[in-house]
Amino acid sequence: MKKKSLFVCTACEHSQPKWTGQCSDCGAWNTLEERVQTKHARHPAATEGTAVAAQALSEINIQNQPRYKTRLGEFDRVLGGGLVPGSLVLLAGDPGVGKSTLLLQVASAYAEAGLGVLYLSAEESASQIRRRSHRLKGINEAVRVLSSTSLESVAPILRDKQTDVLIVDSVQTLHQDSPQAPGSVAQVRDNTLFFLELAKQTKIPVILVGHVTKEGSLAGPRVMEHLVDCVLYLEGDHYHQYRLLRAAKNRFGATQEVGVFEMGAGGLIEVINPSESMLAQNPGQNPGSAVLVTMEGTRPLLLEVQALISGSGYNNPRRVTTGYDSRRLAVILAVLERHGGLDFSTTDVFVNIAGGFKVLEPAASLAVAMSLASSFHNAPLPESTIILGEVGLGGEIRAVSQTRRRLQEAAKLGYKSAMVPKSAKPEGQGLDLELQPVDHIKRALEVAFGRKSDRKAKPLSASMGRELNG
Repeated sequence: MKKKSLFVCTACEHSQPKWTGQCSDCGAWNTLEERVQTKHARHPAATEGTAVAAQALSEINIQNQPRYKTRLGEFDRVLGGGLVPGSLVLLAGDPGVGKSTLLLQVASAYAEAGLGVLYLSAEESASQIRRRSHRLKGINEAVRVLSSTSLESVAPILRDKQTDVLIVDSVQTLHQDSPQAPGSVAQVRDNTLFFLELAKQTKIPVILVGHVTKEGSLAGPRVMEHLVDCVLYLEGDHYHQYRLLRAAKNRFGATQEVGVFEMGAGGLIEVINPSESMLAQNPGQNPGSAVLVTMEGTRPLLLEVQALISGSGYNNPRRVTTGYDSRRLAVILAVLERHGGLDFSTTDVFVNIAGGFKVLEPAASLAVAMSLASSFHNAPLPESTIILGEVGLGGEIRAVSQTRRRLQEAAKLGYKSAMVPKSAKPEGQGLDLELQPVDHIKRALEVAFGRKSDRKAKPLSASMGRELNG
C-alpha cells in the first residue's frame, strides 16, 4: 500500500499536498517539511473511554483542592499560591538563565514537604544531575531522577503511585515512536498532549521545561501555549544577578505576576523585598536619576531610571535604551521638545533601568521624562520623591492603574513625597506622603526645577560636547 505524504508548514501547521517554496497560508518561506500520514497510536497515558454526564453549575463541587507549596515563596506566589494537582505548567527561558537550577531546587522543596518527586531529564544524565545537586547544596536526596529521551520507555514509570509531582527537562528533547524528528513541531505538540492527558487523568501536576527562540518567544507550535495551564518565563541578564519569574498565562492565579530571585553560588535565592534591594545602591540626589513605581502583576516594584544627556558628535544623535522601549522614548523626547521647551536635537540620549529590569507599562513615562529633564538641566530631582504618571502626546499627565497600591509601597519604604497625576490626588489620602499633583508636563517641570519652561533651552552638557568634539 502506497503511503500518502503531506507537506506541513512548521510555522503555522498548514498542510498541502505539494511542496512549494512559500507556505500558501502564512506566506513563510522554506518552512514546508514532508510528513508521512500514519495512523496515530494512542498515547500511553490514554485509557478506555467512560460514559460521562453533564452537570448543572449548581451541582458542581467547587471546594478548592489543597495546593502543593514549597519553601520558595516567590515560586508559589507566581503560581497563584502553589502548584495545583493535575495542572500542566510550562517554564521557558534563555539557555543558561537558570531553569534547571530553579526546578531542581523546587523538586527538593517538594520532597522536603513529603511529596514523591520524579525529575525526568532528556538533556542530562543522572550523574550530571547528581553533580549539580552537590554544587547547589541542600538538595533533598529523596528526589528520584530518570534520564531518558524515549517517552514510550518511561511512560509506565511516570504513572506509578510513588509520583506526586513530575518535572520534565525538556519537552523539546523527548520523542515518541514516530517518523518525525525530536524537537519538530509535531513531536513537541504530541509530547505536550501526552503530558496533558497524564496530568488530567492521574492528577499529577507536571512542570515542563521549554526552549525559547533567539527572539525570546517560546520555541515550538503556538498550540503548546494554549494546551498548558500556566506559562512561566524565567528572565534575566547574564551580567546581572537578578532573575524574574513571570507568569504570562495562569488559569489558577494572576497573569504577569512576578517572583524575584538572585543567582548565587548556591543557586537561586528568593528576594523577599525586591524594591528595597533594587534601590539599595541608589545614590540619592543625582542628576538624571528618578524613582518610579511599576506594577508587576499584583506586586508594586520601585525601580530607578537613569538618564544621561550629552553633546553629540554625529549628524544623527543617538538614542540608546536599556530596559525601556526605544519607541516610547522617542515619543517622550518629542513631547518634552514640543511642550516642555527642551531641545535634544544636538544631544545623545541614554536611558537605563537599573538592575537589569525591563519596564514596559505607560505609567513609567512621567518618571522617564523627569529623569531626562533632570540630566538636561544638570539638576537633581527633589529628594525622597517617587514619580508616577502617563505622559500623553499633548503633554497632559494621565492617571495610572492601582495608584494607591503604588503609593503605599513607596510610603512603606520611607519615601516622603510623590509626583502624581492631578486626577489621582484622592488616592493618596491617609498616607504619609506629600503629594505633588500635576496635570501637564510644563507643570511637572516647574514643580521639579522651579522654573518656567524655555522653548529654546539648551542642555548644560551641550557646550561640553561641542568642546570635546572640536
